[in-house]
Amino acid sequence: MDDKEFNRLADETLARIEAALEASDGDLDFELKHGGVLEIEFADGGKIIVNRHGVAKEIWVAAKSGGFHFRYEGELWVDTRDRTELFAKLSVLASQQAGEAIELN
Repeated sequence: MDDKEFNRLADETLARIEAALEASDGDLDFELKHGGVLEIEFADGGKIIVNRHGVAKEIWVAAKSGGFHFRYEGELWVDTRDRTELFAKLSVLASQQAGEAIELN
């Protein structure tokens, strides 16, 4: 995948994450910042950071429980370690940090 395709896919995915956060009933706030950095903030002040990493052509997620790297395979972003799909992993991480069920689709 070239840089242009990666950036397009990453931007589409970040927009999709924003829409899923907007549709969730979770007690959270979020902001997409310049450069493809999405900050998700929870009521207790904790954050999850989602950003694109152009050099590696991955989407990176930083949460209280650790850092995760997702690579685009087929039509999904999958965790490079445990093969979990990005939205499934974000749902688990957001639920853990919010202390309530948050489903991101």
